[in-house]
Amino acid sequence: MATKAERLKTQAMSNDQPESRSGGFVERMKMVPHRWGEFLHEVRLEMRQVTWPSREDVASTTAVVIVAVAFFGLFFFGVDTTVGFLVGHLLKLFGH
Repeated sequence: MATKAERLKTQAMSNDQPESRSGGFVERMKMVPHRWGEFLHEVRLEMRQVTWPSREDVASTTAVVIVAVAFFGLFFFGVDTTVGFLVGHLLKLFGH
């Protein structure tokens, strides 16, 4: 079963004339508004097929991301502090 977008695309392809390379600049420029119209129409069709997340889904995944970033921020702060402390003591022990 073909979707509406696929049927429209197939229909548009069958109605189109093969583009010739010898076509002039003016002819190509005349097609620009038509092609933009087709593009925007296809965008509208695709956007109707998008499944958008609910407000609750967005809120819960945002909370998970914030908690994960905070956890890893604290984790790497602790690792950096510990390694810095150990390297500092090793430098005092063996050298300057």
